[in-house]
Amino acid sequence: HDHSSLLQAPKQRRTRPAAWLVAAVCAVFWIVVIIGGLIVLTFYLVFKPRDPRFDLSSATFNAAYLDVGYFLNADVTLLINFTNPNTKADVDFSFIAVDLYYQNDFIATRYVQPFSVMRTESMFANVNMLASEVRVGAGVATELRRQMGYGRITFDIRAVIRTRSRFGALFRYSYWLYPYCKIELTSPPFGVLVRKHCVTKR
Repeated sequence: HDHSSLLQAPKQRRTRPAAWLVAAVCAVFWIVVIIGGLIVLTFYLVFKPRDPRFDLSSATFNAAYLDVGYFLNADVTLLINFTNPNTKADVDFSFIAVDLYYQNDFIATRYVQPFSVMRTESMFANVNMLASEVRVGAGVATELRRQMGYGRITFDIRAVIRTRSRFGALFRYSYWLYPYCKIELTSPPFGVLVRKHCVTKR
């Protein structure tokens, strides 16, 4: 006798709850990412935020001399202009440190008291940089004497600034700025600013 074989249909496998949970978490994650991106895009389109500007309005070179040949003493005064170019945001400057360099040698630092700049306004800070008995190398001392004799002395200014932009009471965000200026001054005691180049990076 021939016996016909019976084919059994495969049993359906049930989806495990863990798989559903992973799929749900992934879906929620991508929804949050898309909504967050739309919020950020809308924020930039509406407020058009811009970074504050750090610029040097003027500078004076009041004094400089080398004690026993390699200890530098110098007095430089900077008039710094902090500008808020935003039309819809106020900016708080909560931390400002300004450093003065000569030939890549750090010679002076100064902290500026915190302040705020309203939208489209500027704030000026008079910053006196004093170098007292800063030891420099023989090459740096020789270059300073050469530049003093020529009547053109070059300094570098580097700053570190902590700022916070306030777009009304709802949107606020903080960030760091790193301004850099290369300046050229005439000889003291009545040295004035004759050239500058300033850039600011995040």
